[in-house]
Amino acid sequence: MAASLPLPALHASHGGVWLRAANGDTRGLSKGEAIMAAADTPLLMLNAPLVANRLGYPDLSGLDLLELYAFVHPARFVVPTPKGLAEALELEEPKGDSDVPAFLQAAAGAIIAGCESEGWAERDGAWSVLQSLARLRWPWAGVLAPHVRRPEKAEKWLFAKLPEWEEAPERPQPAQVALSPADVEARLDTLTGDGAERRDGQRSYARDAAKIFAPRHRERLPHIALAQAGTGVGKTLGYLAPASLWATASQGTVWVSTFTKNLQRQLRQESRRAWPERREDGTRPVVVRKGRENYLCLLNLEDALQGGFSGRAAILAQMVARWAAYSQDGDMIGGDLPGWLGTLFRQRGIKALTDQRGECVYAGCPHYRKCFIERSARASAQADLVIANHALVMINAARGRDHAQRPTRVVFDEGHHVFEAADSTFAAALTGQEAIELRRWIIGPERGSKGRRRGLSARLADVASYDEAGGEAIAAARKAAEDLPSDGWLQRLVEGEAFGPVEQLLAAVRATTYARDESGGQEAGYGIETEASGFEGNFVELAGKAAASLGAIRQPLVKLGVRLEAVLEDPPDWLDAQGRARIDGARYSLGWRIETLQAWESLLDRMGGPADPAFVDWLAVDRSDAREFDIGIHRRFLDPMKPFAKVVLEPAHGVMLTSATLRDGDDWGSAVARSGANHVEVAPQLTAADSPFDYANQAEVLIVTDIKRGDIPALAGGYAKIIEAAGGGVLGIFTAIRRLRAVYGRIADRLARNGLPLFAQHVDPIDTGTLVDIFRDDPAASLLGTDALRDGVDVPGESLRCVVLEGVPWPKPSILHRARRAANGGAAYDDRMIRAKLSQAFGRLIRNKDDRGHFIVLSAAFPSRLLAAFPAGTPVIRLTLDEALQRVAAGVSGACADVTSDEQREGSTTS
Repeated sequence: MAASLPLPALHASHGGVWLRAANGDTRGLSKGEAIMAAADTPLLMLNAPLVANRLGYPDLSGLDLLELYAFVHPARFVVPTPKGLAEALELEEPKGDSDVPAFLQAAAGAIIAGCESEGWAERDGAWSVLQSLARLRWPWAGVLAPHVRRPEKAEKWLFAKLPEWEEAPERPQPAQVALSPADVEARLDTLTGDGAERRDGQRSYARDAAKIFAPRHRERLPHIALAQAGTGVGKTLGYLAPASLWATASQGTVWVSTFTKNLQRQLRQESRRAWPERREDGTRPVVVRKGRENYLCLLNLEDALQGGFSGRAAILAQMVARWAAYSQDGDMIGGDLPGWLGTLFRQRGIKALTDQRGECVYAGCPHYRKCFIERSARASAQADLVIANHALVMINAARGRDHAQRPTRVVFDEGHHVFEAADSTFAAALTGQEAIELRRWIIGPERGSKGRRRGLSARLADVASYDEAGGEAIAAARKAAEDLPSDGWLQRLVEGEAFGPVEQLLAAVRATTYARDESGGQEAGYGIETEASGFEGNFVELAGKAAASLGAIRQPLVKLGVRLEAVLEDPPDWLDAQGRARIDGARYSLGWRIETLQAWESLLDRMGGPADPAFVDWLAVDRSDAREFDIGIHRRFLDPMKPFAKVVLEPAHGVMLTSATLRDGDDWGSAVARSGANHVEVAPQLTAADSPFDYANQAEVLIVTDIKRGDIPALAGGYAKIIEAAGGGVLGIFTAIRRLRAVYGRIADRLARNGLPLFAQHVDPIDTGTLVDIFRDDPAASLLGTDALRDGVDVPGESLRCVVLEGVPWPKPSILHRARRAANGGAAYDDRMIRAKLSQAFGRLIRNKDDRGHFIVLSAAFPSRLLAAFPAGTPVIRLTLDEALQRVAAGVSGACADVTSDEQREGSTTS
């Protein structure tokens, strides 16, 4: 066993603070003493930002074992807790908080000892990166230096050793294949394996899913299926069985789209049952595809490594370079880059290393042939299965660069979120942030700004010198873009010094929104909004001037697109294949920016005129904790499934939307409307497979009636008592961040002293995915969060035994919601939305046949009409908090649990 590292170690939790001397005993101390100790000498700690949060001292620094682990074992998963690190290093887990400092010393010794092992799998590149980190004064550099030996041969730079992707011939169009039910069931049997339980619901589901792969009979009339599959049916293998069968027989590509990254990871694992990791030729039959903003941009990384980043951000860049050499696909958001790494430094440091702003120069990039994004796109063109997300599928269908790669057979898992994804994808927003990004894309860096961003002139300098008309168009666009908002725009608006027609319009938007606001959001620090109607003449005049300014930008961009097309049709002798690819990439970027400008002009043209019934328009001032961060005019389709149907459904041959919560009770009307099928002349196939779980005996819905809405002390007390009664394993879901923080602040210390750690979104400096990993790994832990935890969180077993909602999840009364509510049945529309949210939250509770638990709603007046949200047969009981605590503490649930005479049984949801 490796020797412990003889350095002092610090551990802080809500239960207290402990310090262990380099070779001495562990003692408890106050927060002030801990801060003083950390200032005197570097201390070993685990997750320094979290320790700083617990101590209330944000400037804390030290020797963070997570940084050490990320350097020594890049691209390796570890839960960032003492228990998680112990499991990863195969060390004994500390029994309590006071044992953690000694464990940190032992863990540091074990990690460092691994650097001297001949079996260290990530040795390559370590020495070179360590030298760079030493120059940056990384605290661990001096500790590690004696243990990382210098290689005999100079190590290659990252950009020299990354493999290049290879061009491949275009895949022929898929063969027309009809799948027989017998073949589908046989394939399902193969995937589930010998000895697997035969599930009739799964078999029926798989047969129905196969129908979307049948040959299409008429153009723009796809096969559409809506399939509800209750939790436990096995829907993933249910649709992968026909998908894999069809892909093999037809040599075509199936796209499976999800809304959450968690399901993407699960799908990747499940797909290994149907496809090998690699084909005989080395290509991958299954590819995970995400938006560009998820992947490491090598050009951004190179800029960061060569001085673009400084201080802690420069250390992060070196860590990312170390990871990139071992990453499977360069996915920084939800891939094999530890989710906690960015929070150890600063989250925007991670974002700065991706292509957040659509500034890619495509083939003009020196790393183009090694680009993770391009590799993923090319791999997906040759794949049998592409795992993507809803937004990417829609964007790829709407404006994919290669028509051959647009999805034609699509399964939308988590299909209840397709409406929301379409709503966002097909939205238009003329805001200060969006306008300044357009300015930067056209003009490039201004007045000494850092970074590699280049404007149109720099990206297309060779075209401008060769094609006079193209050069004139670039110059005209650049000059017109100078009227767009620039750095400092928001401050100028506040001070009444707006510059240019767009800034002047945004100033009027701000003034009008504040003048009309009656929401109470100003005082609470929230964003505020108002309808885009009833404007005075000056506002309409400003909108017209802004529209003219945007048109002056769009027109030369359109001319430039025409000239680029002409250059490609009649290319000069010097234009090689890489140059053609770069110009083609520029045409693609131009195209969607021209579309954006057209949407903005259309939005402004209607200011002062009659409203378009197909859209909902409004003005907004976006704020966080009373701080303004954006201002603008927004437009959404009243029904975003109209463009979804035109862009995604009509060109497809087969589409399925599937979910455990697709329909409202037994009513398919809402599901059909929110699928887009109403806008295609096809009657969708409707199928449902009920969950095999025995909800009557596995779960209870407890509606606690004696906690009044708005009573924060009572709410906090309720949460604390429930967590104590359950012994942890509680997922708390809130509808407002402020209430979450208030409850967390009142109960975290109390629970920690009882050995019940509490974590929370929007409080702990940890990303959501890592918070869920921590929660899953510790049955005594509880987790508080908002909407992100209501859906897509899969925590089976003892780690999740109780779900607690702070109240009924009423819809946010926004202008957009008001318009849709009026168009879709008024109060009945609200009820459908609430029941859907309740169903999704309830779905977190029972994940397998052995799970048992309680679903608690803290609501004094829970409407009975919402009870249909819960599975048929689930007992629903209205009771006091004390009565609920007795049932939770007893650890029994369902109809088999005794109900005292004082409790009011609502009965099962079938009543």
